[in-house]
Amino acid sequence: QVQLVESGGGLVQPGGSLRLSCAASGFTTRSRWMNWVRQAPGKGLEWVSHINQGGDISLYAETVKGRFTISRDDAKNMLYLQMDNLKPEDTAIYYCTSPADDAWGQGTLVTVSS
Repeated sequence: QVQLVESGGGLVQPGGSLRLSCAASGFTTRSRWMNWVRQAPGKGLEWVSHINQGGDISLYAETVKGRFTISRDDAKNMLYLQMDNLKPEDTAIYYCTSPADDAWGQGTLVTVSS
């Protein structure tokens, strides 16, 4: 059974940092390119970042480029999103996804507020 479980969300002040984690089971992340997607309150889904199977190619939405870093640890079947210099507009539920498996996690809420 394919499953993705995100963690690491919470309340942080503007300018702060958080690291999101995504634990995968039921498949091997080594063979998958993976995404982070977010949904802000009252808005649609926004793609945030992508990392390829080898981990040597990562792409970012313009809204997070230079502030967020995606990474993976295939030995642990894990995906990460390091978020620095957070802004109020980063407030959203963050999901990790494996498009090849049509799999989404339950999401983790990030709230950026003073």
